[in-house]
Amino acid sequence: MDEAFFVQLALSGGAVAVLVAIAAWARIAKPAGPLDEHKARGILEYEFPGRTLDAIWVASNGAGALAKSGGMALVICQVGDGFAARQIPWAQAISASFKNGKLCVDLTDISAPRATLSLPSWPPTNLAA
Repeated sequence: MDEAFFVQLALSGGAVAVLVAIAAWARIAKPAGPLDEHKARGILEYEFPGRTLDAIWVASNGAGALAKSGGMALVICQVGDGFAARQIPWAQAISASFKNGKLCVDLTDISAPRATLSLPSWPPTNLAA
């Protein structure tokens, strides 16, 4: 083995290290932060344009929200470092299990299988139908 081989090996190793460092730096995610009603409305209006929101419930820990829009429930849940928005029938949201202040909504979606929202009570008495 000659000197050129070792120089080429060192330069190739250095280039790979630089590329790995750039890829690691680029993947540093900034957390989305907790939801409030204003931010939840913005996400829902962006994800479901043209839908009117009858009512919105934001989780007490800011990790999600649920809104009623006609006969559909619009659900925002925290997935990774961001939020996922899904729509389900309102009847499915009303019948979701509620235990110990946590509402577990089955979204039947492989990328976001269920949303767990911390709410004081469920279902709402004024919009149960």
